Amino acid sequence: MSDARTPAPGHADHAAAVGTCPGATGTVPGPGLVAFDLDGTLAPSKSPLPEPMAAALRGLLDVVPVCVISGGQVAQFHDQVLTGLGASPAQLSRLHLMPTCGTRYYTYDPQGEGDSDGRGDWRLVYANDLTASQTREVLAVVEEEARRLGLWEDRTWGPVLEDRGSQVTFSALGQDAPLKAKEAWDPSGEKKSALRDAVAQRLPGLEVRSGGSTSVDITQKGVDKAYGMTRLARATGIPLAEMLFVGDRLDPGGNDYPVKALGVACRAVTGWEETAELVTELARELGSALADSDAAACAARTVSAPASTVAPTAVSPLPPSVPSAPGHQAPAVGAGGRG
Repeated sequence: MSDARTPAPGHADHAAAVGTCPGATGTVPGPGLVAFDLDGTLAPSKSPLPEPMAAALRGLLDVVPVCVISGGQVAQFHDQVLTGLGASPAQLSRLHLMPTCGTRYYTYDPQGEGDSDGRGDWRLVYANDLTASQTREVLAVVEEEARRLGLWEDRTWGPVLEDRGSQVTFSALGQDAPLKAKEAWDPSGEKKSALRDAVAQRLPGLEVRSGGSTSVDITQKGVDKAYGMTRLARATGIPLAEMLFVGDRLDPGGNDYPVKALGVACRAVTGWEETAELVTELARELGSALADSDAAACAARTVSAPASTVAPTAVSPLPPSVPSAPGHQAPAVGAGGRG
């Protein structure tokens, strides 16, 4: 297990270029960071971002830091998210990548040496890898239990078992299975649940959970998306109470549920189309609030009147559909959280 010591970019490193008045100190409503699941939330399973979703994300990155946290490995993030995102360096500097359910964490670093897979521009902040002996045991146990339960399929697309360093993933139909086949394999989730329970009994020292539509993930104990979000808050300085999480598996037993159980404000979606609508509206509201706050701060600096006579900043409310965490208080714009 490795844990890089260089801190990740925080509030000040993610200042968005919104407004022109130096030293603006107004506050705006809304999340200080928005985190997303990937498959089923930002894109169809194992598929690139649809262009409307990519455009919406670029707009959101202009006004607030964004994190993508998913069970996939970092190569999947490059293929599904980065290749088609079309983001500028300034936008990428506000993007956080947390593959394998947050067991690894990457930030944009164009001047660095690249990530551990040689993919340039992205720095590995930490990795909680399984040991070699743990990985061998997991691979053996998962195959044995899948065969015993009759879940080891003859027809597959790509690897069924994948060593992702910090996570081992079982994909019943293979990593490259077509979406329709995956959706038809286990619509009730009973097969995944049976395999998860059987493997968990044999590997009590590790975390075993349902992943995507046909997958089961195994990591170090206590490492799930809630762990990833907690590490993200520590690395960025943005409190969990100021974050919003968007996912399609927030039901108990879903791999997004640990984030909800952690107390982070969450929004459940049914697909990327709903997510794109939410993100577009959220970016518009946050952008408007930031512009209003910045304009009011600039005006206050030029008016020679006591501070008590300056009218309070007027901001646009967030969409009613976007929840706020209990006790939420957005960071000051001057702190660089969103502007």
